[in-house]
Amino acid sequence: MNLWILTEERPKKEVLGAIIEKFAKDRGIACFINNIRILPLLNDDKTFTFTYEVKGLDSQYVNRIFIKTVSGYSSFVDFLIFFQEKEPTLNDTPIYAIEETKTDDAESRNTGVYQRASKFVYIEYYYPNIKKIMLYSLQVNQKEEATPTNIFGTRCLLTIGVEILGKRLDPEVMIPFTSVDEVIAAKNAMRQPPAGNVPINIYKTGNKIQVSGRLFKDKGLSHDPNIGSLSLICSTLRTLGWQGELEITLHGLSQSHVNATNKFIKIANRFNIGLDGLTIANPKEKEAYWRYDTQGEKLGTIFVHLVVDNFTNGFSIYENHAGCERGYFLTSKGEPIVVEKYKDKVAYKAGDKSQIIHIPDLVLADIDRLKIINVEGKKDTTMEQGIQELNNFDAFENTYIKTYYPDYTEIIRTVVIYGGVKEAIDRIEVSFLLNKEGKMVLGIQAPELFQEAIRNLLDYWRL
Repeated sequence: MNLWILTEERPKKEVLGAIIEKFAKDRGIACFINNIRILPLLNDDKTFTFTYEVKGLDSQYVNRIFIKTVSGYSSFVDFLIFFQEKEPTLNDTPIYAIEETKTDDAESRNTGVYQRASKFVYIEYYYPNIKKIMLYSLQVNQKEEATPTNIFGTRCLLTIGVEILGKRLDPEVMIPFTSVDEVIAAKNAMRQPPAGNVPINIYKTGNKIQVSGRLFKDKGLSHDPNIGSLSLICSTLRTLGWQGELEITLHGLSQSHVNATNKFIKIANRFNIGLDGLTIANPKEKEAYWRYDTQGEKLGTIFVHLVVDNFTNGFSIYENHAGCERGYFLTSKGEPIVVEKYKDKVAYKAGDKSQIIHIPDLVLADIDRLKIINVEGKKDTTMEQGIQELNNFDAFENTYIKTYYPDYTEIIRTVVIYGGVKEAIDRIEVSFLLNKEGKMVLGIQAPELFQEAIRNLLDYWRL
């Protein structure tokens, strides 16, 4: 049978290797991974099938490995893994739900644990008891001593059955909770937030547990860090056997904010969680969790990224594909650094919008020609907007590219388009078009790196 990897993200070789190794270990099978490549599959007419194949695995147990780009309707994990012969459908059941993150305590206490935790709780609504994995692909050094927030969140994840990969866990500290009372004591012993903020505390009275935490933000139920925290805490309590009432207090919501389609409301229904003073309606039906992506602009930029990576000496030094996790900027010395949002944050907060650092969707280094290529990805319907946005990259180039790649002789700005049925490009600012039928079109001023990548891709499939 085949291994099918469905993802919203740009697939990375190191992450794919970790997924394959995990699958092989769980199945007790022998497999050998050697020089992973991610190759677009083409039809006989040399159009793209919108399927990638992973090469570099030698196993008698797995026939082939395919990757498809999908979109989640809400709170989708980074990877759904299927092991079956044919392309997955909504009626099939995945074997793994995997969330991948580069974020550690060293950068953010919430993002690395809580904001991602709701995805594991939410997926239970669609695939109860699916095997859940948090995969850390850290690019910065892991913090030596975990924060109390990270310890508590990780222990909750372990309690609800999430397996942690790619990160050192202190076996004396990072262990599942064993009782409801232990969870309550651990959470309430943590440092309280500044005055004026609603703390997340847990109170048990008889057959009722109340968890305080604000959920109101931006005029609705959209406080992502707390949605993650409260979802994870409530799921942990239910996993430990709590069958009594479970209620969120001090949430800041009114009845008009309780929409049956909201991800937290679905989680609340799944785990029988109430909202103090409000009525939670049951969702009318369970809509789809995911769909194959046939519309997103990232279909074009991810294609260019992978073709350059696998068919040239060029490589990405920054990526921010639409809807994907924001990457690090890779310096010429191979050091990953965070790209700041503003040149001067204080000035920006004072009202100076010129301090914003506008970032491309993809930045490629053409090491053979010493050129940097800044790529703005758009759909065919928003091409003109993409062309206009090419004018915004001065701050990014001055702050990062010219600083960390001083020996490169040229910086190119260009647009990559996905969608429509056109088979020609009529703007010189656009260097590549991937239309919805899989047709690949190079612009008349496409960077030499793009020309080389497409030429080598086609030559590969002629062999």
